[in-house]
Amino acid sequence: MKIIAIGLNYASHNKEMKRTFESEEPVIFMKPDSALLKNGKPFFIPDFSEEMHYETEVVVKISRLGKNIAEKYAHRYYDEVTVGIDFTARDLQRRQKEKGLPWEVSKSFDNSAPIGKFVPKETFSDIQNINFQLDINGNTVQQGNTKDMIFSVNKIIAYVSKFFTLKIGDLIFTGTPAGIGAVAINDHLEGYIENEKLLDFYVK
Repeated sequence: MKIIAIGLNYASHNKEMKRTFESEEPVIFMKPDSALLKNGKPFFIPDFSEEMHYETEVVVKISRLGKNIAEKYAHRYYDEVTVGIDFTARDLQRRQKEKGLPWEVSKSFDNSAPIGKFVPKETFSDIQNINFQLDINGNTVQQGNTKDMIFSVNKIIAYVSKFFTLKIGDLIFTGTPAGIGAVAINDHLEGYIENEKLLDFYVK
């Protein structure tokens, strides 16, 4: 399986990151399968970063093999959703950007993609209008709604499938809204879609 992540997909996050350009197409980056962290296992802050940021995202799981998928049929290619974290070594990312170098090392390292329990997409009446949030130590630190995506889930699937064959079990992280921030050792992270807690783990 592979993890496909979408960047710059919420205007609020782009503003907080002081990004002024607007992309006409989804911005894609990849994470290897070794980035996956699941089943509530703890996230260990790696020793190469002193500024580890959370980015809370809705994640969809691909359920059918597909290539060059038309947007109108994209809804047929995923059947489950959850909430996940795109962990970013912000200090490392900053250094890579300053040098004009690729920054996968800051996004795609081992265990950088925690995911919660998947639920059927039919749980929600409209995937493009669901609330999601992250609580740290009982306090809500990030909230979003998928209606604010620049590119919808279906648009993302159609676009990504032009370049990469989507396979059963592939995951798509659909972008983060404003509200990103740092984590520290012993933080307790809980992720929700609507009122259902799907993600629950500790930082070590």
